[in-house]
Amino acid sequence: MSDRPDDAAAEAGEADAPATRGRSRKYTQVLGLIHQAAIEVFASEGLAGASTQAIADRAGLSKAQLHYYIESKEALYRQILQDILNDWIVVFGFADEAFGPRKVLGDLIRRKMVFSFEHPLRSRIFTAEMMRGAPVLNGMMDTSKQRTDQAAAVIRNWMNQGLMDEADPMLVLFHIWAVTQFYADHATQAAYFRDVAQQGDDKDRRYLIEQVTGFLLKGAGVK
Repeated sequence: MSDRPDDAAAEAGEADAPATRGRSRKYTQVLGLIHQAAIEVFASEGLAGASTQAIADRAGLSKAQLHYYIESKEALYRQILQDILNDWIVVFGFADEAFGPRKVLGDLIRRKMVFSFEHPLRSRIFTAEMMRGAPVLNGMMDTSKQRTDQAAAVIRNWMNQGLMDEADPMLVLFHIWAVTQFYADHATQAAYFRDVAQQGDDKDRRYLIEQVTGFLLKGAGVK
């Protein structure tokens, strides 16, 4: 081993690197557990009813450990909402307008249905926030609003080209949202009346996506 300080520091740094990476992975993993626990608690109790103790218990942490990772319940709730908004941006991303409404809207409906099946708790948190007047979300939706306006403009162009029936483009998007969101917010009801398991299997999910897509595209008058 060299007696030079620079070499010693470099060797020490190389030795510390795996430990640092390990701590970073652990931090990320614990934060992921906290976020999942928070999603479950916020979905069942809402922001007002949720407590940091309940989130800590669900994550398998002490309350003191939880607060090492988060600033407050409110800050965690805001982060969860931001993550959900980021998810929506991906789900509602419009493909090239030239592909036409049948493909673009069909893909949109499929992505939204899959998200409803796989992340129903995230969807319910979003819905609950909206139902109480969106006090937290109101200042966070500028990007979503811009993307939605762009999507409405694309739909308007399709209508002008005669590829869809004339309608209010924004309401077309709202109708797509409302129907697909039902399968997240009312999954228990849908399963009960259809006599199927609440989560459904892959075959049943494909059937629902096919039925909802056909219904919405027909309702929108897609040629």
